[in-house]
Amino acid sequence: MLWLAGVALRLTVLAVPPVVPQLHAELELSETEIAVLGGLLSLLFAAAAIPGSLLIARLGAVTALVIGLLVNGIGSAARAAAPGVLALDAATIVMGLGIAIMQPALPPLVRDWFPQRIGFATAVYTNGLLVGEFVVVAITIPFVLPMVGGSWRWDFVVWALPVLATAALVVVAAPRQKRAFTGALPSPRRWWPDWRQPLIWRLGLILGSENSMYFGSNNFLPDYLTAAGRPDLISAGLTALSFSQLPASLLMLALAGRLARRPSAYVATGAVALLSLVGMMAAGGMWIVVWAGILGFANAVILVLALALPSLLSRPDDVHRTSAAMFTISYSCAVVIPIVGGALWDLTGQPVGALVPLALAAILIVALAGTLEFEPGGDESVPFVDRERVPQLSASGSSVQRS
Repeated sequence: MLWLAGVALRLTVLAVPPVVPQLHAELELSETEIAVLGGLLSLLFAAAAIPGSLLIARLGAVTALVIGLLVNGIGSAARAAAPGVLALDAATIVMGLGIAIMQPALPPLVRDWFPQRIGFATAVYTNGLLVGEFVVVAITIPFVLPMVGGSWRWDFVVWALPVLATAALVVVAAPRQKRAFTGALPSPRRWWPDWRQPLIWRLGLILGSENSMYFGSNNFLPDYLTAAGRPDLISAGLTALSFSQLPASLLMLALAGRLARRPSAYVATGAVALLSLVGMMAAGGMWIVVWAGILGFANAVILVLALALPSLLSRPDDVHRTSAAMFTISYSCAVVIPIVGGALWDLTGQPVGALVPLALAAILIVALAGTLEFEPGGDESVPFVDRERVPQLSASGSSVQRS
């Protein structure tokens, strides 16, 4: 169920890049408007994450996931009827609202269903997410578009159908949510994040940098290759960017539990992402495709590690609100950076202007990695202990319940 939900997180989002040329031709969108279209999703992911936390607190993570899936699929299908850019943006907002509800629901389900395998379970649904990305970009141009007569409208409908089917499957098959810890729950359950916690901001900025690199590269790569005189490489470039994430996610199924607590893992993958972006700016032809593949691999590693952190570092009943805060911060960053890249391209007339802000995001990941603090020697089966919330041992040495 986690894997299928991960697939549904990206099917409708990544249906856009393969049809960017059709959107340019029919709706006459500029580079900045293309960036705004992608930025709207990031804005919704940020704005609706906290209401998603409230929904989880009141109805439970499973119900919130079903609602998010339905809104996601319906909004995506509605884009097919858009007569112009404003209507397309409006339908995209509805779709993004559904995804924003889904995202903070998954870490609590990981923590509830797999408290001893948090890193592995996170890698499982992230693998589904990446498979969803690869399937869309790999088969849209050669198979789906020919099947629907080249229509970008019907393409959006096709990719909405699996999301709606997943919602029905979750209703039927999702296990009953159980509490992964003992002790009394607050009443009513808390949902508003504690914005004073520095950890929330660190996680949000790390994930925001990763999101900016991935969404920005997907949005700009088709036009970047066209400007480089190689429009024939669009499908190969998008496929490399997404397909390279699959071996990375499979590798993380084995390594996520050990790497999630190591800041050096973030430093290394952030440096590789930076190198790949510089390579894309300096190279030409097929080398752009190669560097896009390396960027996708690094992004996948960062994504798995970052998504595991709320479940690892939060108290069990705080995972949903920590996750919501992380997504709010991260997608707020992801709104700004790709739009800045699109504006730089439009202002300078230089395609590399779109990639410069993405390279700065990679540098930010490297800089923030050293600020993460973990329990020494911990593994994924031992949740982080928030010392500020754990009562001290009494003078008699009696034991206390860990948070």
